[in-house]
Amino acid sequence: MKWARLWSRALRVDQWTKNGAVMMAWFFSVADSSQRDIVRGWESFLMALGMAVAFSLISSAFYLLNDVSDYDADRIHPVKRHRPVASGLVSRMTAVRVGLTLFAVGFAYPALVVMILPSRTLAFGTVLAYTVMQCLYTGFLKRIPYLDVFTLSAGFVLRAVAGAAIITAYISSWLLVCTLTLSMFLAFCKRKNEMETAAESREVLRHYHPNTLKLCIVVSGALSFAEYLAYTLTSKMGARFPGLWATSLFVLAGILRYMYLAWGDGDTGRPEKILLSDKFLWCILAGYAACSVAAVAVSL
Repeated sequence: MKWARLWSRALRVDQWTKNGAVMMAWFFSVADSSQRDIVRGWESFLMALGMAVAFSLISSAFYLLNDVSDYDADRIHPVKRHRPVASGLVSRMTAVRVGLTLFAVGFAYPALVVMILPSRTLAFGTVLAYTVMQCLYTGFLKRIPYLDVFTLSAGFVLRAVAGAAIITAYISSWLLVCTLTLSMFLAFCKRKNEMETAAESREVLRHYHPNTLKLCIVVSGALSFAEYLAYTLTSKMGARFPGLWATSLFVLAGILRYMYLAWGDGDTGRPEKILLSDKFLWCILAGYAACSVAAVAVSL
C-alpha cells in the first residue's frame, strides 16, 4: 500500500481529473440532437474515455520529467519538497524511466486508432501537438512569464479538441476559448499563491509583477464568464435549449468565489484540492448541474 500511495503521488493521480476536458465533446453531444448518431451506443464513449486515459498517462509522464527538471527548485518549496522525487523517495533515474514508459503506453492508443481509422488523424495530430508543447514547456517555456500560463492553458484546449476529434464530434469555438481563458484564470491564481508563499521556488515568478498578475486574474475571469454566456446564447446547444443561459449565473458565482479565495487565504496553489474541498464551490457545482438538467428537461 505504501508503494501504491507513493506512486499515486508521484504520478499526480489526483490531477487526472483535468483530463475530464477530453470528455467535453462527448458530454455535450449527448444533448445535441444533431449529433446523437455519433454518441449512440458505447463505442464513442469508450473511444473518448480511452483518449482521456491516454492523456492521463502522458501528463503523468511529463509530471515526472518536470519533477526531475525542477529537482533543485522543488527541494526548497514548502509543499513540493515533499514530492517523491524531490524528497528522494523516487530516484531521478527511476522517474525518467517510468515517465518514458508511461509516455509510450499513452501515445500507443491514438497511434493505434489512427492506423485503424485514418479519419481520426486530427486526434492523433492533437496528441502529437500536446506532446511537442509539453516538451517545449519542460525545456524553456516554463521560464517565460505569462507565456508559461498560456502554454499550460492551451493544453486544456488540445484535450478538448482531441476528445472531439476521436469521435468526430462538433465542439463550439466559444466553448474552446472559454476553456482557454478559464484555465488561464486558474493558473494565474496559482501563480499569485506561489508568489506569496514560495516565490523562490520558481525562477519565472521573479518576472511576474503583482499588480499585473491581479489584473490578469480579473480579465481572464471576466472573459471566461462572457465567453460561456456567449456560448449559451449563440451556439447550436444554446439554440436547442434556450434556458441554458441561466447556468452562466453559476459560472459567474464560481469565478467570483474562486477569486475571493485567491485574494484571501485559499490554497489556490493547488486548485484540485480547493475544487474538492470548498463547500461553496460544491454548492455552486450542484446548482449548475441542477440548472443544466432543468434547462434540458424544459426544452425536450
